[in-house]
Amino acid sequence: MTQHASLTPERWASFGLDAQILMIANEMNRASSLLAPGSLPSLQRTYERVLRLVDLTVATRSRRGLRRELLRWRDLVAALYIAPRPEPDSHAAAFRSLLQFTPAAAKQIPHVLP
Repeated sequence: MTQHASLTPERWASFGLDAQILMIANEMNRASSLLAPGSLPSLQRTYERVLRLVDLTVATRSRRGLRRELLRWRDLVAALYIAPRPEPDSHAAAFRSLLQFTPAAAKQIPHVLP
């Protein structure tokens, strides 16, 4: 994974939680366009970026409850990552859950999800 590889925890921590969640959501939105059966390698690379950003968020946040919920959400994406084929319904459910982490992100639901 090359994208986000040089992103340090210090740099990531300089963004607020809203911005972090929205940047993770941006990758999930990118993955939404890769849910066709022939796009699995590209989809997996996008999920790798999502996982990297979630890991950075967990590492830089001190609220235990938030970290716990992010790690639970990460498990959803990890399952999508190892799935043998794209799972559009599970992807949409995980994407919606992510956007519900903050009020600013929740405002994006009508724009990116049906």
